[in-house]
Amino acid sequence: MKTDIEIAQEAVLEPITEVAGRLGISEDDLELYGKYKAKLSDTYLDKLQSNPNGKLILVTAINPTPAGEGKTTVTVGLGEAFGKLGKKAVIALREPSLGPCFGIKGGAAGGGYAQVVPMEDLNLHFTGDFHAITAANNLLAALLDNHIHQGNALGIDTRQVVWKRCVDMNDRALRNVVVGMGSKTDGFVREDHFVITVASEIMAILCLADDMKTLKEMLARIVVAYNYAGEPVTAGDLQAVGAMAALLKDAMKPNLIQTLEHTPALVHGGPFANIAHGCNSVRATKAALKMADYCITEAGFGADLGAEKFFDIKCRKTGLKPDAVVLVATIRALKYNGGVAKADLGTENLDALKKGIANLEKHIENLQKYGVPVVVALNAFVSDTDKEVAFVKEFCESKDCEFAVANVWGEGGAGGEELAQKVLATLECKESKFKPIYEDDLSLTEKIRAVAREIYGAGDVTFSPAATKQLAQLEKLGYGKLPVCMAKNQYSLSDDPTLLGRPTDFEINVREVYVSAGAGFVVVLTGAVMTMPGLPKEPAAYRIDVDDNGKIKGLF
Repeated sequence: MKTDIEIAQEAVLEPITEVAGRLGISEDDLELYGKYKAKLSDTYLDKLQSNPNGKLILVTAINPTPAGEGKTTVTVGLGEAFGKLGKKAVIALREPSLGPCFGIKGGAAGGGYAQVVPMEDLNLHFTGDFHAITAANNLLAALLDNHIHQGNALGIDTRQVVWKRCVDMNDRALRNVVVGMGSKTDGFVREDHFVITVASEIMAILCLADDMKTLKEMLARIVVAYNYAGEPVTAGDLQAVGAMAALLKDAMKPNLIQTLEHTPALVHGGPFANIAHGCNSVRATKAALKMADYCITEAGFGADLGAEKFFDIKCRKTGLKPDAVVLVATIRALKYNGGVAKADLGTENLDALKKGIANLEKHIENLQKYGVPVVVALNAFVSDTDKEVAFVKEFCESKDCEFAVANVWGEGGAGGEELAQKVLATLECKESKFKPIYEDDLSLTEKIRAVAREIYGAGDVTFSPAATKQLAQLEKLGYGKLPVCMAKNQYSLSDDPTLLGRPTDFEINVREVYVSAGAGFVVVLTGAVMTMPGLPKEPAAYRIDVDDNGKIKGLF
């Protein structure tokens, strides 16, 4: 069986100018990064505004498990299937981070015959967007420390510096550091921290900004510290906005590449799906809606995190309204939720499937609460049996969901035609009545309870003394109307990753709350959420190499 990278490297790619040409995009509207990658120019994005919007299709999934779900693979395969059916579709995805690529998770270009290419470029430096975000983040950190060193005219309390440096790599040694060591000229000594670049607020801002004007307004609102009176100090106060925007100028432009079957794909931005909203850029999504009749996009992790944030943050802040949702599941993952060990998932087990399908049931119910029609996509594995598939199909249809088996990993677009037909039928006969799960006017505490109870199924929410104090302070500072961005583990509906299936009567424990004022949401930390991952004992980096001819191997 060929690996993902072998399949990708054997593919015959079309010049990106040809892929763009089928969408009516001239070469003058592209900024080329070699033969197979390009950015859409600002001029072209402006010209799109008079076009009508296509249909917006969100792909999400059940809670991730070691068994695998294949959300990105299904997203790519569905886009290819639309092409097979003669439909004009554009995929909108997030860019991968180098951290997981060299760590344990691997790349994020889909898999098998449902991949976006060039796969190696996408998973490594791509067009440099993440490097620009890293530079802008660290420029702000440097300006902050320089301001303190040069006299601290803003009265920054060095015990309340909240802006962190970043690097796009898993490096646990940087989680907690001390800066300013050495002589007096080396700066003020204080504790500092690093996050991975995808966790930077600048990543979230770039993915929520419509244009340069909006970007600069959002950058200016970033809270970097608090002064001795407890008032926020912003990037605007530090006069950092213009230089940061200059670094981000090109990174603001969506990237155009293709799938193995030459379906256009906009891959742009990639905020952390735990402490940020976990979606590709608004600019890319809105462009795709104007470029084609169908925009197929995805959200991070399971529907309780990714889809909830897509709906309650991205759609709320931008006016986007999804027309349908594809919910990805696998027989293997459902049996894992039913208590089957990973080594035994290939054996038919209807009892475990009946138990584990409660996780799928909760996600279906959650998505329907938003008023959006749901199609369940069963990502096929060779170990799936007819009885198991029939059971899941009957269950989904009893929940007023369309159902289809997708074999896009093995067959590409041809393996997704059944799913595409079900999505098209749903768009035709079911109207989306999308609405967020809570209103803006609720207090931050009430918004947190709404997500915990309605989406997670929690019995109650408890707040640490620190979180209670932080919530009161944020309300006092005028941030109470912002949406909440729940930072929770992805493996369970609860904040305990060991509680699989559909746990009930549990408590969500809020330990810390802080504002991402630039991005425009309040981050709510539950459980142990890591913003700077570490490498495993045997990182994926050990297997990555390049031969004498410059051919990369070992990516997956």
